[in-house]
Amino acid sequence: MARSSQSAGGSSGRDGPDDDSHTAESLLRPTGDRPLGRDGSGDGPLRSKANRILDSLNSGVILLDDSLLIIDLNPAAENVLGISRRRARGQSLLQLVDDEPELREILSRVAATGDRYANQIHLSPTEVHAEERTVECRVSPIDLDGAELLVEMTDVTRRNQISRENALLIQHGAGRQMIRQLAHEIKNPLGGIRGAAQLLERQLDDAELREYTDVVISETDRLAGLVDTLLGPGGPPNKQPVNVHELLEYVVRLIEAEDQKQLTVHRDYDPGLPQIDLDRDQMVQAFLNLVRNAVAALDGHGTLTLRSRAVTNFTIGDVRHRVIATIEIEDDGPGIPADLQDSVFYPLVTSKPEGTGLGLPAAQELISRHGGLIEFESRPGRTVFSVRIPLDQAGTDG
Repeated sequence: MARSSQSAGGSSGRDGPDDDSHTAESLLRPTGDRPLGRDGSGDGPLRSKANRILDSLNSGVILLDDSLLIIDLNPAAENVLGISRRRARGQSLLQLVDDEPELREILSRVAATGDRYANQIHLSPTEVHAEERTVECRVSPIDLDGAELLVEMTDVTRRNQISRENALLIQHGAGRQMIRQLAHEIKNPLGGIRGAAQLLERQLDDAELREYTDVVISETDRLAGLVDTLLGPGGPPNKQPVNVHELLEYVVRLIEAEDQKQLTVHRDYDPGLPQIDLDRDQMVQAFLNLVRNAVAALDGHGTLTLRSRAVTNFTIGDVRHRVIATIEIEDDGPGIPADLQDSVFYPLVTSKPEGTGLGLPAAQELISRHGGLIEFESRPGRTVFSVRIPLDQAGTDG
């Protein structure tokens, strides 16, 4: 299929509504055909109000010619693409989305077969849209005054994020239950084993034999410590007003003291973020676990980015918060293996031979005590753990 070499345009930001939106003839507006009523004749509301219906849709509708140039689009498509209708006409759709490979494949397949296809595609950040977006895309053949393809685009980024957050909350609940079972099944017998080993040690006169009981006691203590780590700090948070950026800087000093000076630490803080009522010790432990994971992924070389933002109207679980703080811990390491991404917050799940798999579950537990949530996205070269914490901590004690 032919590809246009024209400039995509619109890189400086989305224009407002254009004056030509009502003067130029639009293929997405009603034609001169007589609309059908319920009995097959007369003016039916679906056709007679087609322009208002298309303008009100949340889904973007785009018409393409046989060269994949945009003939027309509705306002929702303007928002998805970040370009006005006037500037979009005659532009290559693929160039507007940075030649997204999955969309190119779908368009080629529909043009070649005449069948309908749908898939989710990922649009890269632009000057208009700062974050990567997930868009549900459906392509159908059409024959309408030079239009060959009908493309429907719906931004499902937030919907997918909510689904992922719910999955993380379910995973965290399952992890908590697993921890309780481990504590019950392991810790109580360990006390009996340790006590028996101590009694046996007192009965042994041979120092060489007492070395074996020492090993039993030592290993029992180690396993008890592991269970205590799984259980985490007990009791409700002791909340006091704290500066999140000061906590992050404290964690960075701890990491640098562990001889990680070859790392580049980049800070991107929101200076307007207010103090939040948090348990300082618990938050330091949560951030330390996340930063240590990032440092381990970088293996001593790379860039660690600490970022903070205030986000409005954000839902965590079933609770909608007016304002939350988002603290991001980003590294440019190899990323989390795909086969572990669905289970990284379960206890004992780790990709490191020397790892315990307890850092992320413990961090999630500590953040949950503040009514928050940790979520992540990971691919080779970019892994971001996002800590979501409500600014209003009233009633969030875990």
